[in-house]
Amino acid sequence: MELGVHFIDFLPGDPAKLAPTLAGTAQAAEQSGATMFTLADHFFQMEAVGRAEDPFLEGYTSLGFVAGKTETITLTMLVTGVTYRHPGILAKTVTTLDVLSGGRSMFGIGAAWYEREHLALGVPYPPVRDRFEMLEETLQICGQMWSENDGPYQGQHYQLAETICVPQPIRRPPVLIGGDGEKKTLRLVAQYADVWNTTTMDAEVAAHKIDVLNRHCDDVGRDPAEIRKTAGLFIDPFDGDTFLRTAEKFAALGFDLVNVGPYPGNPDPVGYTQRLGDEVVPRLAELG
Repeated sequence: MELGVHFIDFLPGDPAKLAPTLAGTAQAAEQSGATMFTLADHFFQMEAVGRAEDPFLEGYTSLGFVAGKTETITLTMLVTGVTYRHPGILAKTVTTLDVLSGGRSMFGIGAAWYEREHLALGVPYPPVRDRFEMLEETLQICGQMWSENDGPYQGQHYQLAETICVPQPIRRPPVLIGGDGEKKTLRLVAQYADVWNTTTMDAEVAAHKIDVLNRHCDDVGRDPAEIRKTAGLFIDPFDGDTFLRTAEKFAALGFDLVNVGPYPGNPDPVGYTQRLGDEVVPRLAELG
């Protein structure tokens, strides 16, 4: 089993310290053997983590910065909010990250949820039904832009006269869809995703979600084995018994990567991430 590092806590304090801390954490993740480095696509800090007023950096600018500081680790949002960028612009943004990182991008996307952030910044926040329709159209548009078809796209929410995307990605970014909704999210995973990231930390719940996903795959004629399974295990990874027992249960279900992250307010995210390489990565590698 592999490890991903999810960085979401831009510590309060001197803004001049944010760039070296972000770069140092990403470099430590790469050097420690983690295979994926992820950020959250937000503009305010999430209230489950801290205060909305706490420092938070825009994600794609930050991933571009990290791309220049690393060499091998996969870079993605966990996950992009579909409402924040027009899908044609989003496809170009992800393509740019892929080209500048040497083919290391992944396209993580979801239906968006942080209503306060939308309202505060004047971003339209449609009803959930509309957001899922927008999500599916965005997946279709990005797929078309990463193909030889540069013609028009006509959808209910988006109309594009042309879908030119030059240069093309070095590697077509794998599509990661995050979430566990059984009627809509998992159907989209079955139809469009290369990677599914669950937000549950309960292996029994995850097993049920896999059953639902498999049924959706049957409906669309997709082999479930084509979809990589990853999970966010945001529990203390240094609590060896609890964390590793949970990771082992997920590995038995076919998950091959778990995401962890420095806890909110951690004064030394670089040291935390280096410790992951010493104590967690080798033990995860034995699972699966």
